[in-house]
Amino acid sequence: MNKRIVLLISLVAATLLLAGCTEFDQPISGKSEGFWNEFIVWPLVATITYFKNLLGTYGLGIIAVTIIIRLALLPLMIKQTRSSKRMQEVQPKLKELQAKYKSKDAVTQQKYQQEMMALFSENGVNPMAGCLPVLIQMPVLIGFYHAISRMNSTPSIDLGSFLIFPLAEPSIILAIIAGLMQFIVLRTGPAMDNPQMKIMMYFMPVMIIGFGIVLPSALTLYWVVGNIISLIQNLVIYRPWEKKDVALAATPAAASKKEVKQPVKTKAGGAKK
Repeated sequence: MNKRIVLLISLVAATLLLAGCTEFDQPISGKSEGFWNEFIVWPLVATITYFKNLLGTYGLGIIAVTIIIRLALLPLMIKQTRSSKRMQEVQPKLKELQAKYKSKDAVTQQKYQQEMMALFSENGVNPMAGCLPVLIQMPVLIGFYHAISRMNSTPSIDLGSFLIFPLAEPSIILAIIAGLMQFIVLRTGPAMDNPQMKIMMYFMPVMIIGFGIVLPSALTLYWVVGNIISLIQNLVIYRPWEKKDVALAATPAAASKKEVKQPVKTKAGGAKK
């Protein structure tokens, strides 16, 4: 877990360094210089503009680019979901190892780490799989923010509206929709079975709503569309309804229905069915 945090912080720091935070409100064009502008921001702006010309509005252009990005990341997201399922399956054995090696001395903890990694390897669990899609999406998300902000600062570009939402301005309604969609995605995914991740089920939606009420609606639209794709992915791969059926079958009420009724004896000594 510490390695994940260090890796995430390092990527964020590197991304912000490349982003050139002082340029977020500057106009953008194909002549803009710098690695971040040439390889992240301008390609996103050009692609959004291409689909805007093809589909008619910047809103539809943003949706098209979002779908393309999420489809490109889909193999990683599927791998993350499957790894999370396997992680849940090995939780009982992992708890046994934790009880076996509960001593905190260095030798015991080293043995625990070795057996834990062997357990993960045998069951095809990759602890870093859940972090990789986030790491890859981070520069894309920041690049999307810069692209939208700089398009909004470019006089020749008018983002217009999508439905009732002006894309250049924040929207509380769209922010709430994005937050609710994020909650549903987490509720139907592996987070609900992992006590360590359950806090994210409530923290992430609130965070997205907070960002959504101050950032342009174009970026919030990216979150909404991305979460719709994630929800479909969870329904296909994780199948949350199957888990509910298992949970209901495990309840005492459900178990009692399966029990065979014992015959009740009458006063005459007979049996009453």
